Amino acid sequence: MWASLQWLVLSFCVITMVTYIASIPQYYTSMVTTCILHGCGTSVPALTMPAQGLTLENYALLLVLIDCAFTFVYYVTSAAMLWKGFREPMGLLAAAAMVAFGTTFPSLAIVASEGHFLAQQWFMLVSMLGWISLSLFFFLFPDGRFVPKWTRSVFLIILAVDVLQFLYRGQVWSRFDVPEFISLLWYIGSTMILIYSQVYRFRKVSRPTQRQQTKWVVYGVSIGFAGFVGMSILFDPTFNDGSAAAFVYLNAILNLLLTAIPVTLMLAILRTRLWNIDPLVNRTLVYAALSVCVILLYSIIVLYLSQVFQTRDNFLVSLLATAMVAVVFAPLKEWLQRQINRLMNGRHDDPYSVLLELGNQLIRPLAPEAMLDAVVRTVKDALRLPYTGISIGVGGQQKMVAAAGEPVNEVHSFPVIHRGEEIGTLYVSSRSPGEAFTPEDGKFLDVLLRQAGPIVENVNMTLGMKLLAKDLQESREKLVLAREEERRQIRNNLHDDLAPRLAALALNAATAQKYVEKDPEAAVDMLTDLRQVIRSTVSEIRTLVHDLRPPTLDELGLTGAIEERIRELSKPAELLAAEQGNEPLRIRLHAPLPLPELPAAVEVAAFRIVVESVVNVIKHAGATSCMVRLDLPSAYKLTVEITDDGNADGIWTAASVSGKGGIGQQSIRERAAELGGYCTIERLEHGGTRVFAVFPL
Repeated sequence: MWASLQWLVLSFCVITMVTYIASIPQYYTSMVTTCILHGCGTSVPALTMPAQGLTLENYALLLVLIDCAFTFVYYVTSAAMLWKGFREPMGLLAAAAMVAFGTTFPSLAIVASEGHFLAQQWFMLVSMLGWISLSLFFFLFPDGRFVPKWTRSVFLIILAVDVLQFLYRGQVWSRFDVPEFISLLWYIGSTMILIYSQVYRFRKVSRPTQRQQTKWVVYGVSIGFAGFVGMSILFDPTFNDGSAAAFVYLNAILNLLLTAIPVTLMLAILRTRLWNIDPLVNRTLVYAALSVCVILLYSIIVLYLSQVFQTRDNFLVSLLATAMVAVVFAPLKEWLQRQINRLMNGRHDDPYSVLLELGNQLIRPLAPEAMLDAVVRTVKDALRLPYTGISIGVGGQQKMVAAAGEPVNEVHSFPVIHRGEEIGTLYVSSRSPGEAFTPEDGKFLDVLLRQAGPIVENVNMTLGMKLLAKDLQESREKLVLAREEERRQIRNNLHDDLAPRLAALALNAATAQKYVEKDPEAAVDMLTDLRQVIRSTVSEIRTLVHDLRPPTLDELGLTGAIEERIRELSKPAELLAAEQGNEPLRIRLHAPLPLPELPAAVEVAAFRIVVESVVNVIKHAGATSCMVRLDLPSAYKLTVEITDDGNADGIWTAASVSGKGGIGQQSIRERAAELGGYCTIERLEHGGTRVFAVFPL
C-alpha cells in the first residue's frame, strides 16, 4: 500500500512536469499573438505597449521566463524533498503540493491549455490537488496530526470548495453569485486558519526541533501571503498604468515573494542544519518596515513640494525628496531596528538605559525586599519574559524572595555572584517553549547581575538579621520558661520536702520543752532524735543546693572542684580494681593555672561533663588510664577533653541501655549546645573513647 502511494505521487509529479514543459512553446505563442495585446481572461489582462522600449516578443519572453523560473524553484524543492523524504508521508505530501501549486499558480498552464481539453482538465485537476494538498500539509505538519482537532472540519470545507472549483472550472463564486468581498474573505480566512493551526501547534504541542521547523513554515507562508495580498492590490488598474513593463515588474515581484514558501518548506522538511530563523525574521521586519516608510516619506515629500512649487514631474522636486529621504534613512533604519528588537526580544541591546531606569527606582526609599522586586520586574519587562525570580540562602535553605510572572515555559538559572561568592540565583523563563537565550540576552543578564549583587547581599544580610532576631526572641522565651520551670521545681521541693521537715522540727522541739520538767530523760531522748532529724534536714538542704550548683565550684574553682571530685572517685575505682584483680585506674588532670574567671554556666556544664564522663569510664570502660584536659585555645573558647584507653564498646553499649541514666550521651551534648557550643563522643583508633566539648566564652 505504502509503495503504491509512493509511486503514485512520483508518477503524478513526473506527468505534471512533462505536461508543463511541453506547454511552454504554446504559452509563448499565446502571449505574442493574443494575451499581451488583447488579454487572456483573468490570467493576463490586456496591456499597453510603450512607444519606446522592448518589443512585444521581448515582453512575452520575459513573462515566460518569470513563470518558468517560479515553477522551476518549486520543482527543485519538490525533487529535493522526494530525494530525501521519499519514505516519509509528510515529505511525499509536501513534494506533491509543491509540484501542483508551482505548476498551476502561474498563468502559463491555464493559458497554454486553452483549446486543449485533456491538458486543460489535467491542469484543473492539478490546481485542485495543489490547493488541497497544500492545505492538508499545513494542517498536519510536522507530526501528521490535526491540531487542534476542529481543523479537521475546516479542511473538509476547504476540500469541498476546491472540488466545486474543479467541477465548475474555477467559476464557483460567479456561478452562485457570491460577492467578491465574500470570496476574498474566504481566501484570507482560510489562510489565517492555516497559519493559526501552526502557531497553536508551536505553542501547545511541538517539541523544540518541531518548533524550529514550524518557525520556518510560518515565516515562508507569512511572506507569501503578505506578498500575495499586497501585490494583488497593486495589480488593480487604479494603482498602475496597465503597461506591459509594469505587469512584468509586478509579476516578477509576486513570484519572488511566493518562492519563500517552497524554500522555507524544504528547510523545515529536511531538518538538516536547521538554522536559527529569528535573525532572518528580524531583518525581514526591519527592511519591510523601512521600505514602507521610505516609500511613504518620498511620496509625501514629492506631493508637498509639488504643491509648493505648483509643478509636477520637476527634477528639482525629485532631487529634494531624494535628499531628504537619504538624510533620514540611517536614523530611521536604526530606530526601526531598535523597535523590532524590543518587539521580539525586549531591550537586551540597551542594558545601560535599563540600568539607569532601575537606578532611578532604587534611589527611592525602598525596603530591601522591594528592591529585589524592582530588579525582577525590570528583567522581566526588559527582556519580555513570562517569569523572573530571585532566591537566596536563608538559614541553610533556598528561599524565593522576589518573583514576577508565572513560569509557563522552561526555567533557566543564573548565579548571582558578589565578591567572589555565590549569594543567590536568578531564575528566568524562556519567552516560548524550547527557545534558547541569545548571546545578547546573556550579555544583558551579565551586566544586570553585576549590579544586582550588592542588592542581593543587602537583602541577605537583612533577612539574616531578622532570622537572628527571631532566634534571639525564641531563646529569650525559652530562657524565661526554663527559669520559671526551675523556680517552680525549687518551690515544690521546698514546699513538699523541706517545709514539712521544718514543721516537724518545731513540733518535736515544743514536745521536748514540755517534757523537760515532767520527764527529763524523755526530753533528752526527744532532743537526741531531734538532733538526728536536724542533721538529716541539713543534708537534704545541701543536696538541694548541690543540685543547683556544686558548692566546690565556689570554694575551689573549676580546676579544684574537678581535682576534688577525681580524688573522691579514685578510691572506689582502686577498690573495684583490687577486687577484680585488675590494674588500678589512673586519672590525671591537665589544666592551665590559673584559669581565668569563667561564666558560672560554663563552669557547671564543664564540671558535669567531666564528672559524668569519668564515672562512665570507671563503671564501663575497664580502662587503666584516663586523661582530663582543660584548655583555652583563645580568649573566647574553653575546650574540655576526656580520653581513656578502655573498652569503647562497653561505654557505647551502656549508654544505649541507660538512656538518660548515667552519662547519657544526649545529656552531655545538650549541656554544651545550651551554651552555644558542641560536644562530640567518638571511638579512638587505638582503643578507648574521647569526649570533646567546646564552650564559647
